[in-house]
Amino acid sequence: MKLQINESPADRVVRVILGVALVAIGVSGAVAAPLVYVTSVLAAVALVTGIVGFCPLYAILRFSTAASKR
Repeated sequence: MKLQINESPADRVVRVILGVALVAIGVSGAVAAPLVYVTSVLAAVALVTGIVGFCPLYAILRFSTAASKR
């Protein structure tokens, strides 16, 4: 499977902003101990997929928000 960018620039920006917000929530202590792990994982996934531009779930579902190159 080739890892092609399957996220639009707007999608990537939203994911990075969401990841940063989740990191801030986790670091600030706004959530209790068990939920810190959930927010940390979600933040990591959002940041990595936003920075890289590839979402494995989009690839599995054969979905893309990126403009198609024809």
